[in-house]
Amino acid sequence: MKKLENKVAIVTGASKGIGAGIAKDLAAAGAAVVVNYASSKEGAEKVVADIVSNGGKAIAVQGDVAKAADVERLFTETQQAYGRVDVLVNNAGVYQFGTIEDFDENEYHRQFNTNVLGLLLTSQAAVKGFGQDGGSIINIGSTITNLNIPGSSIYTATKSAVDAITKVHSKELGPKNIRVNSINPGMVETEGTHTAGVIGSDFHHESVKTTPLGRIGQPDDIAPIAVFLASDDSRWLTGEILIASGGVR
Repeated sequence: MKKLENKVAIVTGASKGIGAGIAKDLAAAGAAVVVNYASSKEGAEKVVADIVSNGGKAIAVQGDVAKAADVERLFTETQQAYGRVDVLVNNAGVYQFGTIEDFDENEYHRQFNTNVLGLLLTSQAAVKGFGQDGGSIINIGSTITNLNIPGSSIYTATKSAVDAITKVHSKELGPKNIRVNSINPGMVETEGTHTAGVIGSDFHHESVKTTPLGRIGQPDDIAPIAVFLASDDSRWLTGEILIASGGVR
């Protein structure tokens, strides 16, 4: 029997990058997976096709996690498709760097709406949707909260909020047998970091130099940790922030 057999997992922002990697690994471990996406329908459908072609179960559901109505629909469609939900991976996130001179109110709200409000709305829906056996909420934070990178004040603030929420919710939801943990990756090579021009930049090369394991991460470095946190193997872990950075602190 596979580790996540008979489990149902929702992965937000799963049309590419870390989210796609997590969705595929959860499915490979036996979970039925809901691949949530905000705008990239093509990407989400490709992830679903990859999962199904490998014998797994998955559907794609569009929804902006920063909108309560979309979150409600996401969980309703999950219940309609699979009859339950056991795991929530709060992966959806946005970022943009800029100095304080470039600070923009709209950019502040864009990042906080997705990275913080979205996480709160989906977590609230998961608590309502989990059964009597509880469940596992896996937040995706960032090692950026420890690095104090110039120009990252908004994004760092959102991910610092994720750290705090993880710890609060672990204590708040423990009596319901709901575990809440966070995976905090370092730099990971994804479509997003390529599009942002990070890969190949001086920042990329400096990151490699300062990473004890000598490289930046890949989505498949992060996904197995999510499988662990989704499974009973981590049944005694909650409130933990697992730094997945190749040793960067």
